[in-house]
Amino acid sequence: MFGIEMAKAARRLRTWALAAIFVAIPTLIVVALILSTDRPEPGEGPPFLTLVEINGIFASLVGLTTVSPFFLPLATGLLAGDSLAGESSAGTLRYLLVRPVSRLHLLGAKYASVVVQVFGGVVVVALTGLAVGGAAYGIGPLPSLSGATLPVGAELVRLLLAMLYVTAGMAGLAAIGVFASSLTDSGPGASAATVGVYIVMQIVDALSALRVVHPYLLSHYSLDFADLFRSPVALDSIVHGLLASGAYVVLFVGAAGAVFARKDVTS
Repeated sequence: MFGIEMAKAARRLRTWALAAIFVAIPTLIVVALILSTDRPEPGEGPPFLTLVEINGIFASLVGLTTVSPFFLPLATGLLAGDSLAGESSAGTLRYLLVRPVSRLHLLGAKYASVVVQVFGGVVVVALTGLAVGGAAYGIGPLPSLSGATLPVGAELVRLLLAMLYVTAGMAGLAAIGVFASSLTDSGPGASAATVGVYIVMQIVDALSALRVVHPYLLSHYSLDFADLFRSPVALDSIVHGLLASGAYVVLFVGAAGAVFARKDVTS
């Protein structure tokens, strides 16, 4: 079932449109730096921007920090919100359930395919940044955020871990999206609700008066993958981010399963 979902995703124009956007973002950042006559000032633009000209691998990190607040949640909400509701509105959901497969199996395949597609988007951003940044500025030993120097092999391992961490954070949002998708027959409605939830999280996270709830917000940990590039790695916020996302996955995928198992599917 999972293979079928991935094959369907590969045939959709939406998938390739998102991939093109994710290729364009780090490419445009590097091109802008090449064409700019003035170096960006510290604190100007996304994190790591001032370091790209030192080492091309920072282009990958700039790409990830650029897509994490908006573009990646938007893509996640679009994919997850449309997972079940899109099939229902197209009239194909009941035909999927005619196959000898349980509803929970179908739900699991839908959710897994969304997470894998999100990971694919993260990989596209990171590898594009690595390619264009490396071509423009080269790749060599990397000064960590703690001052120590990391060899190229360690850089690439930590970049892979950063990609996995970003995807894990979006897995929590994907769970919310699949839950919303199980409640309605409108894919755009479920997608909008999912993205809206994440925007609210970002707003609440920016309000210091509500700091008591910050540890429970997915957006609070979205850029903590930067701690992977310290030496030694600062694990506290990364572990907390993984635990928070895991809690969202368990809660909302479980809730989606409970709703979908009892849902009267007529289309």
